[in-house]
Amino acid sequence: MKQRVIILGGGPNRIGQGIEFDYCCCHAAFALKEECVESIMVNCNPETVSTDYDTSDRLYFEPLTFEDIMNIIELEKPMGVIVQFGGQTPLNLAVALRKAGVKLLGTSADSIDIAEDRKRFKQMLEKLDLLQPANGTAFTFEEAKEVAQKIGYPVLVRPSYVLGGRAMEIVYDESTLERFIKQAAEVSGEHPVLIDKFLEDAIEVDADLIGDGETFVIGGLMEHIEEAGIHSGDSAMALPTFTLSKEILSKIREATYKMAKELNILGLMNVQYAIKDGKVFVLEVNPRASRTVPFVSKVIGVPLAKLATKIMIGKKLKDLGFTKEIIPKHVAVKESVFPFNRFPGVDIILGPEMKSTGEVMGMDVDFGRAFVKSQIAAGQHLPRKGNVFISVRDRDKAAIVPVAKKLINLGFSLYASSGTAAELVKNGISVKILPKLTEGRPNVIDLMKDGKIQLVINTPSGRVPREDEVKIRSHVVWYNIAYTTTISGAQATVNGIEALLKKDLGVKALQEYHVKAKRKK
Repeated sequence: MKQRVIILGGGPNRIGQGIEFDYCCCHAAFALKEECVESIMVNCNPETVSTDYDTSDRLYFEPLTFEDIMNIIELEKPMGVIVQFGGQTPLNLAVALRKAGVKLLGTSADSIDIAEDRKRFKQMLEKLDLLQPANGTAFTFEEAKEVAQKIGYPVLVRPSYVLGGRAMEIVYDESTLERFIKQAAEVSGEHPVLIDKFLEDAIEVDADLIGDGETFVIGGLMEHIEEAGIHSGDSAMALPTFTLSKEILSKIREATYKMAKELNILGLMNVQYAIKDGKVFVLEVNPRASRTVPFVSKVIGVPLAKLATKIMIGKKLKDLGFTKEIIPKHVAVKESVFPFNRFPGVDIILGPEMKSTGEVMGMDVDFGRAFVKSQIAAGQHLPRKGNVFISVRDRDKAAIVPVAKKLINLGFSLYASSGTAAELVKNGISVKILPKLTEGRPNVIDLMKDGKIQLVINTPSGRVPREDEVKIRSHVVWYNIAYTTTISGAQATVNGIEALLKKDLGVKALQEYHVKAKRKK
């Protein structure tokens, strides 16, 4: 009789847990087939490929609850269960399944608990001499107030064990803290609310790794285009990294390998880092497949989820021929797709709570061109000429000056709100001032209606944005105008436009990049 393995899927699709995890579950089933092991899929989402009739040997269309899974295990008697590929839902069941005597394939339930449990995680980082932002936990507002005073505002407040940054907030003062602690505590249930020092203007980096308990290999290091504070599922990111020094990258690699060894990773692991003032801070570790695994696999030409499955049933990375990190010669940019056009009037500002409903990627020889392709795929067509409206908050005014200068050099005309215009004029940049929405016409919305604005750069003024800002941003979606709401996004956009003006885009199949890379070897 063939050996059997149960794969736990992601369950219903919702923001934070989507098709990327289904990709991993499908690859797990394909890998088991290659190894002549029977695959049993447990999932309850009719919209996924993992629930197709021919993906696995057997499919149980059942809810992902402890009782249902235990019934299936009793009936099927598998050699083990894979919880790594379905996102947070199966991972939350890991400890209960282990206590019930179920054999979990891959990284142990204890290692999963170290990564999820705040205290144990902190102890591990201290042991490995790694930095993390100052943090604490709380159940009540009083406890939260104490933690926030100790570590200093701004702080990031979030519930434990949740997906997609649900009920997560950046808090700048005590009165806001009180409001959000109540919300987070409701979502967190019996677990504490986590409070971290928020590192403003930090660069965020994602690292994906695969390990077999002896050999550990980084699949890819991805640099986020938006700064820290925007959920990793909403950030655009580039592989390989595009601004980080060799020194910082070697610190990131060293920290990733240290944690993988400590947690004895069997399969996949994802780490999120924040880089600030030359220091590398560990934000979180997920001992499972992350939503970036399909992206990394396609960029480097290695099916990481497949390899991870084979490792779980006893193979070694050496046998599988993947023992060294691949740094691609091309650049790939992953961009998120948002549903804002379905919700007229909604503010398009991004934050720590995930809003995207899909993702796309662009690939080319350099960052600018890869970024343009990712924007086109996400439905944003960057202009080659025309007018740009700029309105940024005070702390972004110095940083927007070089972006504005570049736009002028590329032949664009600039419009701006009075505050931003004053900064640009001071730096010798020619700009037309537009009145605020309540102060006169024609204002920026009038120009948008008339098709006279081709790009909008607008960063939010504060936690509760001004009414006219929200109106401007919602009209951008309404009239399908290219936009960006972060300084880093504006810089990437201008680089993309510059690349577009130099040379038209070409198209190449994904396979061509990998054939070329193999030839070079």
